[in-house]
Amino acid sequence: MKIEYFGHSCFLLTSEDGTRLVVDPYTGIGYEMAQVTADFVVCSHGHYDHTYTEGVTGARAVISEAGEYKLGGIEAIGHSCFHDDKRGTIRGKNTAFVFKADGVSVCHMGDIGEHCSVSFVQSLGKVDVLLIPVGGNYTVDAAGALEYMDAILPKITIPMHYALEGGKIDIAPLNDFIKQAEDRGYKFTKGTALDTRLLPNECAKEILILEKNDGKRT
Repeated sequence: MKIEYFGHSCFLLTSEDGTRLVVDPYTGIGYEMAQVTADFVVCSHGHYDHTYTEGVTGARAVISEAGEYKLGGIEAIGHSCFHDDKRGTIRGKNTAFVFKADGVSVCHMGDIGEHCSVSFVQSLGKVDVLLIPVGGNYTVDAAGALEYMDAILPKITIPMHYALEGGKIDIAPLNDFIKQAEDRGYKFTKGTALDTRLLPNECAKEILILEKNDGKRT
């Protein structure tokens, strides 16, 4: 599977059979998402910066609820959770999706805001790649993200939902997360995507920071 970052919380997952799935397309945050083509769109919750389906061409279905789905060559399992640490009374519900294809499990946490719990982590099952917000304010912050990382024990963690140049949402920059993650091992890529065939065999506790696809590269 190929995992490509399009900025904010948006990723394009492409399985080996060619299925293309976009998670949390966005608009209106100060910079815009590059146009992308996909077979399916998955939205973790209903806020405008995660539901810009108009920015995705070719999609034949949009998934936005917890449950189990077969989306071409990708299996998706949505787990209901909360957008805040007050059981959704502030920002409502969120859905964390686990995507399985090509022998790999990828968990996109959406805008999770609730505190890490053993029961929720166990419900996710085995996770090879964790996509988690780190910017705080509307989601878990850097410390909260690291707590999930230590509980889930993925092979690779990819941060998302942090302040990027031009952004106008009040969330922390990536450096705030990096400062707290210095002892975990992290690296910046020279590209926008991760090929999961290159994952380590065991949990590496490694943080990988992907470049944003700006529409000028593939």
